[in-house]
This record gives sequence, C-alpha cells and structure tokens, in this order.
Amino acid sequence: MSIVVESVTKLYGAQKALDAVSFRIEAGVVAGFLGPNGAGKSTMMKILSCFIPQTGGEAIVCGHNVVTEPMQVRKNLGYLPEHNPLYPEMFVREYLMFVAGIHKIRGKKARSRVEEMIEMTGLSVEQHKLIGQLSKGYRQRVGLAQAMIHDPEVLILDEPTSGLDPNQIIEIRKLISDLGEKKTVMLSTHIMQEVEAICDQVIIINKGTIVADDRTTNLHQVKMPHTLIIVEFDKEIGMEELSKIPGVLDVSRRKGLVYEVKAKSSTDVRPALFKWAVEKNLTILSLSGEERSLEDVFQVLTKNK
Repeated sequence: MSIVVESVTKLYGAQKALDAVSFRIEAGVVAGFLGPNGAGKSTMMKILSCFIPQTGGEAIVCGHNVVTEPMQVRKNLGYLPEHNPLYPEMFVREYLMFVAGIHKIRGKKARSRVEEMIEMTGLSVEQHKLIGQLSKGYRQRVGLAQAMIHDPEVLILDEPTSGLDPNQIIEIRKLISDLGEKKTVMLSTHIMQEVEAICDQVIIINKGTIVADDRTTNLHQVKMPHTLIIVEFDKEIGMEELSKIPGVLDVSRRKGLVYEVKAKSSTDVRPALFKWAVEKNLTILSLSGEERSLEDVFQVLTKNK
C-alpha cells in the first residue's frame, strides 16, 4: 500500500480543516482527490508531503510515517503544489540540475535524468530559456519535471493541468496515465473529464470529511435524488399538465419538441408518461434516460445542506 491515511485531523485554531479522514491508495493506481474549494484537499496533500503536521491521526507514505520519518517520505515522494513555486531567474535546464542536486543526484546521472525529464515533459524547445520567460503551461511542465526527477514511488499533483491548452492537457494526461502504470499518483483537479479519463480511484472530500472513496466506474452508481428522462413528442405539449404526473418533479423544453423530465429516483414514471401521451393523443418519438456523469455525482455528494 503506497498511501495509508488513518483518522487524520487538522485544526487551524478553532477551524477543523480535516475531520478524521481515512483512505488508502494502492501502488500503481491513479487516484483523483476531489472536493470543492476549501474542502481540505490542499491541506491533506501538504500533510502527505511533510509540509505541515496533522493535529491527530496517522499518515504513511511507502511505509514511512510523515511525522517521524519525513526524510524517508520525501525520498519516495514527488510533489507539484497548486501554486507551482519556481525560480524565474534560472534557466530550465539549470533549475532541473539544481533540483537533482537537492536529491543528491549528481554528475553524469544527473545530466541523464534531466535529459529524460525534459524529453518526457515536452520541454525540449524551451530548455534553454529562463523560467520567467515561459508560458504558464510550460512552467507547469517544469513543475512536473522537478516532481519526477528523483524517480519517486509516489506522485502528488495538485491541479497538474492548470493553465495548459487542450493539446497540452491531452499530452500531460497521457504522461500521468503512463506514470500510473508504474507509480502511485494522487492528483487533485476540478476537471471531471480528466478524472474519468485517467483515474482508477476517486476520493471525494467535503468540509474536511470523506464522502466517497471508490473505483471511478462504481461512483456512477451512487444513488441520486432524481432521474432525468429525455422525451421527444410529435407536437407541442402542455408542460404544466405533464408536471402533474405523480413522481415528476419538473419539466422543461430542451429544444424543438424535445423535453427534459426530472423525476424522483424512487419512481419509474415511464408507464405513466406513455399513458398520459395516449390520453392527450400524442406520439412519443423517442424516450431515453440521461446517463449521470461524475459531475452530477460530485454535486450531489458535496452539495451544502
């Protein structure tokens, strides 16, 4: 097990940022760590990367305790924080050599590793520039390169595709997926398509508490408060009348003669919907349930009560 978190709590004065958080991430897994702003994501990542101590509980990375064995944790961990801290006055290659030296990688091995990271993160055309001259997207690539340069077993990436253009996002997603075959990757993002594209496991935190922890595919089975039915009629309908069918919560027009029917999850309104259409001398041209997305599940699980 690469990451083990047991009942971790973090207090900032009277404010409880994390409340008895527990989860596990196995080796070779890409785990998405999701939550609204202020949910405790960055706090958890800072604890795992030994930047701040927890108030209570225990966190283990690659078998090492983040409080009692921080140097061993850091040797096995690569971290890209949300606000990518770089030295703008240094050249890309110079900076990566500097980071390699911090990890006690020197000489021919350091040069080889820097070359590998430059190639892997697509920095070849920018490698001789000052970091301060780079676009945000390329600075993010430099941040990824420094996180991986010592070949850690675990990578923690906070918003790794922030500021990248669509083509760069695809490239970085592929890089993260490839890394996930050999390493443990924990990434934070607000882009649900990114999670569905590359994550094996999803952990959702809300107000300092874990509200979901499962395989990405399983999260689509989370019970929703309503279902959505898309139905097309052959002519105009009375939406107010349709909304009176038992179990129907709301009716709205999507486009043309296509309507969106929101219904209670506990009620299958389709038989009543067909019966209503017959009574009104209407023909249903098409009817389908809309597949719930990870974004829908996220909104339900993190909605403020």
